[in-house]
Amino acid sequence: MARARLKVIYENHDGFEIARQDLLQRGPGEYLGARQSGAPLLRFADLERDTDLLEAARKTAEELLEQKSPAVARHVDRWLGSRQFFLKA
Repeated sequence: MARARLKVIYENHDGFEIARQDLLQRGPGEYLGARQSGAPLLRFADLERDTDLLEAARKTAEELLEQKSPAVARHVDRWLGSRQFFLKA
């Protein structure tokens, strides 16, 4: 694994390509959490392939959060709990 990562750095001068290869090799880890690598927790989307889907989901989530409805608040509390400070990012 380390040899493959070093090979990517040696063969590329483009930081974006190095980062893309690193993401493919190590995995994205947790989107909300402390794990910086590992198997993706997204079961229905791929961070590289489904950028349009993920952008639509982000936009919809922002719209729902702006509504400040009790149903949205319960959902956020259920999934984030004490980690709600991630919404301020």
